[in-house]
This record gives sequence, structure tokens and C-alpha cells, in this order.
Amino acid sequence: MNATLIFDGDCGFCTSTANFIKARSSAAIDVHPWQFIDVTRFGLNEEQTASRVYFVTGGKAFGGHAALAKVLLAQRNWLLKVAGGIMLTPPFSWLAHLGYLLVAKYRHKLPGGTPACKL
Repeated sequence: MNATLIFDGDCGFCTSTANFIKARSSAAIDVHPWQFIDVTRFGLNEEQTASRVYFVTGGKAFGGHAALAKVLLAQRNWLLKVAGGIMLTPPFSWLAHLGYLLVAKYRHKLPGGTPACKL
């Protein structure tokens, strides 16, 4: 699988989370801050990648909670796959979306967060 996680490299929380995913993933995932790659090669633009995390796999880009769900679905562990599937299934997907928005809004207050993380 050729998969790439694109995140905000200016945000300490996002960087820590991306590094955690890369270190513990059972799937090969390239991890890049959007600021240091040409995001257009993934069919994205800077405005998109500055506003949310993206996971690109199979030629498709998934943003926000769907990106994190797809990361879970890419893992070998069946429990993580189930959690990823649930995150994409209504009404749970609505809660996952809301959870993602809350984390994104308050990421500067989370562990590893810095004032630069504030949207």
C-alpha cells in the first residue's frame, strides 16, 4: 500500500500525533507536513491541507475524521479496523466528525500543543 498522511507541521500536537502513527502503524505510511511537500501531487491544495489532516491512499484523499478512520482501517489489528469502520458509519461518523472538529479547535490546549497550533 502506498499511503501518505499529510498534517500541519507547525502544530506540535499534530506533529506528535503523526509521529505516533508512523512509529506504531502496522501499515507503511509516509508522514509529511503539508508545508514541506507539493500537496498538488496528491490532488490537494494548501488551503485544504492547512485546514485539516489528510490521508491519501489508493489515489483518493480523505480529510478530517475520515483520514483518521482510514488510517485505522489500514492497520492489521482487527479491532482498529472495526473502530475505523465505525468512524465512517452514520450516526457514529457524525460523532467522529464533531470530535475531530473539537480536537482541531482546541489542539493548542492538548498535550504537545503550542500557541502555533491554534487555528
